[in-house]
Amino acid sequence: MTQTMQANKRRRRAAASALALILATAIGGAAHADEAFNLDALIDAAKKEPPITVYAVTGKIVDTAEAFTAKYGVQASGKKVNEATQVELMIREYQAGNIVGDVSVATDVASAMGELLPEGIATSWTPGDLATDIPEKLRSPLVVVSDPHVWTYNTEKYDKCPITNIWQLTEPQWKGKLAMLDLFDKPLYADWFNQIETHHDADVSKAYEDLYGKALATDEKSATAAWVKAFAENAPLLSDSSTVAEAAGAPGQAEPFFVITSTAKYRDNEAKGLKLGLCDGVKPFSGFLYPGFGLMAAQTKSPNAAKLFLRYLMTEEGIAPQTIDGKISGNSKIGLPANEASGVGKHLDELMAFDAATAADDLDKRESWQDFWRVNYKK
Repeated sequence: MTQTMQANKRRRRAAASALALILATAIGGAAHADEAFNLDALIDAAKKEPPITVYAVTGKIVDTAEAFTAKYGVQASGKKVNEATQVELMIREYQAGNIVGDVSVATDVASAMGELLPEGIATSWTPGDLATDIPEKLRSPLVVVSDPHVWTYNTEKYDKCPITNIWQLTEPQWKGKLAMLDLFDKPLYADWFNQIETHHDADVSKAYEDLYGKALATDEKSATAAWVKAFAENAPLLSDSSTVAEAAGAPGQAEPFFVITSTAKYRDNEAKGLKLGLCDGVKPFSGFLYPGFGLMAAQTKSPNAAKLFLRYLMTEEGIAPQTIDGKISGNSKIGLPANEASGVGKHLDELMAFDAATAADDLDKRESWQDFWRVNYKK
């Protein structure tokens, strides 16, 4: 590691620590903010500001922005932008002093906690009148939605999930029959590995012992690293979300892939005739919940419009286009609709939840996990 990289790493950690202190102070003063909140005043102020642009990972943001404009008379446009590109755009726009994206929805969590927030490129805000409906851990930064990624099988091929334990996926019969998002294009999967090691390594070790009846013996630094190595050695197909979902769910396959994918792809069971089925009861987890922050560009010229849009996303009306895809609102009063395709609502307690408090560490270790994967991946 170069001296520059080491310096950047120390700087990010120091900034993240300072951010944690700031956020703790902000949460402590939330009661005063709640009393001062006035929705009508916010709407009036937003109407006097320039139009806003909202970056989000889902194309549904286009329709959401149109609905917001129709409801409040505040001009907003939505633009689909993936996690990594959102971060890049926000940094470049900040440096240039030319803000295009006023609001970012579901950006790269590790980069948000390690760069965007501590460096003052973006800010977080929680609507005061809804704060008591938002769990404290999801307020700073504001989590608009959490995206469930779940172990998924082909229901045409199997009567039930073919595994009960993640260690089974390291066995020879699954070599070349697994698929997941490309962790070099979607680093949230590298961050997932780090989250497991940081918070759930003992659970991974116990899962091994539960399956094989003996303690895990490994030369790797952790049970998680041992699992990631063995999983990589089975050469999962790395691709985009549509390809992964189709690899698992396309009908008529003699040997469909077993995958981990977002519940948003389960809508293709109806739209495209896929046969995606959610695995439940998998040890130590049936998937994970990836938080989607709602952030504002620090230099936005329309801070009130940006706040109003974030508040809209925290209402049932505003988030409905995403909850139908199984995404979990940060507002605890909003549940999943009855016709959500995956059924994930019954299994939320089986999903590993990302802890944003350690996300800056995920960023620091991201390249190490990607390199570890690359070294151990065997076609």
